Amino acid sequence: MAEIAVLIPHYNALEAVKKSIRSIEETIDVDVFIIDDGSETKPKVEDFNFYLNGRIEVYYLDENKGIEHALNFGLSIIKSRKYKYIARLDCADTCKKNRFHKQVEFLKKNKEIEFIGSWVNLFDDNNNFLYTLKMPADHHSIKKRNYLNAMFIHPSICFKAKLLDIIGNYPTTHKAAEDYAFFFKVIRATITANIPEALVNIEINSQGISSTKRKKQVLSRIKIILDNFYFGVYPVYGLFRNIVLLFISQKISIYLKKMLYSK
Repeated sequence: MAEIAVLIPHYNALEAVKKSIRSIEETIDVDVFIIDDGSETKPKVEDFNFYLNGRIEVYYLDENKGIEHALNFGLSIIKSRKYKYIARLDCADTCKKNRFHKQVEFLKKNKEIEFIGSWVNLFDDNNNFLYTLKMPADHHSIKKRNYLNAMFIHPSICFKAKLLDIIGNYPTTHKAAEDYAFFFKVIRATITANIPEALVNIEINSQGISSTKRKKQVLSRIKIILDNFYFGVYPVYGLFRNIVLLFISQKISIYLKKMLYSK
């Protein structure tokens, strides 16, 4: 059995899942767990016979329950298998070569750190490069700036499986922002970091959660900030920033980020 398991939730996106799995090119074994969230056409293990880097397992929810439920279902299965490390990847997003090997080695060398992400490259629907999103590397900066926006890019995370014994699973009460709530739980419980290297390519899909449910996502983020609020510069500014985002389209937001991160 591999040391690391990768969790990929899936809903009516078989070709996108294949694209993600084809990108896994590693010098270590990497097992992949696909959780189908009630798709009309169910993926089968045989659909991924091309994968030679480890095991592929596919599980199914009876109905479409939402990504947070698919993630928690997958975590429960992976945790029962006694993997040392758990990582995430989303449909259509791709890994740079040896992404998981680099993350596992980082966690082994930095024993006090239990949860990491990385920088990511962002592309549009037409595979045009937009910018590299450079997240803060050290825990102190991550902890402060998480009030402004999530300081981990969800498909880039990797963590020690034993951390789930402390923090539990993804919250299910914050629709379209379960990852943001999860990250606050993580940051309170352990030391975190981001590897200052783009290890994942992210596709900004016009049909993705961040696009189709953007207002709901921002409202959920505001609630999460309030749940973790204290009077300080970062919580106050983060609350104000997210309120402003309610009135800015994703297209404008992407343009502003592109101008900022292209410098």
